[in-house]
Amino acid sequence: MIIFLNGTSSSGKSSIARELLEELDTPYFHMSVDAFGAMRAVGRTLELDGPAQREVLRRTRAGFHRAVAGMALAGNDVVVDHVLSEPWRLRDCLDVLEGLDVVLVGVHCPPEELERRERARGDRTPGHAAAQLRSVHEHGLYDFEVDTGRNSPRECARAIKRFISRPVTRRAFDELRGRARGHDPS
Repeated sequence: MIIFLNGTSSSGKSSIARELLEELDTPYFHMSVDAFGAMRAVGRTLELDGPAQREVLRRTRAGFHRAVAGMALAGNDVVVDHVLSEPWRLRDCLDVLEGLDVVLVGVHCPPEELERRERARGDRTPGHAAAQLRSVHEHGLYDFEVDTGRNSPRECARAIKRFISRPVTRRAFDELRGRARGHDPS
């Protein structure tokens, strides 16, 4: 199973993922797009011009999607921590993760709390996460949603655990994949 956490930067995805690893009954791997990107020579990437830098970042994210699929195809359960802020990222995940059990979880947080967290972190530009809100959730469909402005990461993880213990119904990824291919998947 892949528990796919999608939300803006600073929305609490990594904190929820850490709690999920403690709460879930079987071993899961936490795969974060930020951690994956940190494996790259960041300084050299920043030295590139705009188009070259965007291409390196696109390839990094495409590789991340394939690494997640590889872990799941090898029989591992995975908690994914991602920011679907560009339409191609979701389309690529829909293609690459086809045939896998993906539970898409929307991680929401009020804009003012996002900005407070960015200021507290000190490594983010305040307002960046709030600017991502519309694009990150633009696809508008989730299997389950949590709000880290109202609930702690542990409460969110426990709610997700309860949700995934229910019998499987059609998943959001299946419907989104059908929409992307121009047909109704129902």
